[in-house]
Amino acid sequence: TPPRAGTVRTTVLSNRRQTLAVLGYIGAEATTFERLALAGRMLKEVGSRDPETLGLMALGPVSSKQGAPAQAALDALLAGALAHAFPLPTLRAPSTDERRIKQIILHGYEGGDTRYGSAVAGGTNLARWLTSLPPNILDSRGYHRAIAELARNHGLGFKWLDEAALRRAGAGAFLAVSAANEQRVAGIAHLKYRPARRNAAASAPDIALVGKGILFDTGGVNLKPHRSMLDMHTDMGGSAVALATLIALAELRAPLAADAWLAITENNIGPSAYRPQEVVRAVNGVTIQVIHTDAEGRMVLADTLALAARTKPKFMIDFATLTGAAVYALTERMSGVFTNRPALVERLVEAGRASGERVWNFPFDADYDSDLESKVADIVQCAVEGKGDHILAARFLNRFVPKDIPWVHVDLSSSTRTGGLGHINTEVTGFGVRYALELILKQNILD
Repeated sequence: TPPRAGTVRTTVLSNRRQTLAVLGYIGAEATTFERLALAGRMLKEVGSRDPETLGLMALGPVSSKQGAPAQAALDALLAGALAHAFPLPTLRAPSTDERRIKQIILHGYEGGDTRYGSAVAGGTNLARWLTSLPPNILDSRGYHRAIAELARNHGLGFKWLDEAALRRAGAGAFLAVSAANEQRVAGIAHLKYRPARRNAAASAPDIALVGKGILFDTGGVNLKPHRSMLDMHTDMGGSAVALATLIALAELRAPLAADAWLAITENNIGPSAYRPQEVVRAVNGVTIQVIHTDAEGRMVLADTLALAARTKPKFMIDFATLTGAAVYALTERMSGVFTNRPALVERLVEAGRASGERVWNFPFDADYDSDLESKVADIVQCAVEGKGDHILAARFLNRFVPKDIPWVHVDLSSSTRTGGLGHINTEVTGFGVRYALELILKQNILD
């Protein structure tokens, strides 16, 4: 009787090196997520031996139509291997016994193109690396330096809008959140990728990628309790996804113009922290009545979306670890998506299936706006009660995206998950890069 799908078995070969063989069984009709999850489990077994060389093989002729399931299985194994081989940041004392994978050998990949898979894995690993960094290392100044270095290394245009520039632009929502910072080093990073023979200065972007980069979130005046605050150095995951996606597009020399806008600040507590019932004005002139200072993500995104929209992109997508409501609705296995173009919903969900980073489309009906009505401003930041906050947050952000620009909002409930997700075996998953590249390059979302 053949093993059932999802089974993982290990054995040690009787050769001189005592090679560890890890066998995984998957059905031909398995989903991308199921293949990635199996690959993650297999790589976890491999990790017990700390090998320096890893051979990957899938049964079946991967170069033919009949071998499509084997090709897909090998792609999943490669994604898992590249994730497993990537070291996340550590400040522990170095160990002389520690070994890492130095070589990955693909068997039966004749004629296969690993460029796309390598770029996707590289982007995912970059997002994981940044999101894993401690908040005293990846603070606003440190992130600014890291972004500048990455831009230089990948030939990207880069501009940093500091608080003085944001004040001139009228970015009152962002500046309310950054007000409590001890130093005036917060800002919005604007990066540009343009394909060869395209004028970076003159051309409007085909797509603008926007990311929430709250480097540590105390909750502000509405202070978080200990457990809710403990991992808030990961609240910048959306900015890491937007940045890593742009870099992957550059590495793949994608034939499109892309920008990334990253809202970089802490949400601190202090004498100058913004407070409930304050009213601030965003870049596009919309006034916001503050209700809860821990709803800071939508505040910084409001100005960042409005600034990105001024460049008149053909499409906008933002990534944010925005609401606990999305986690309660989906757990961390899927992320939520919203769009102002109902015709895109099928492709948004299909991109999740195809990439293995699954998403669920939530309602985006205009009648939800009645819960955001204010008596003293154009809109309230959030409702007093938390029910449906992921939907209300999306409706709030909608006020800062012009109606003529197609827009997708991704609430990254899968950014972190205990035990990992799919082929990623660490708590920080890097979720979003695979999804974004699938959506942009394979689902032709710009058509």
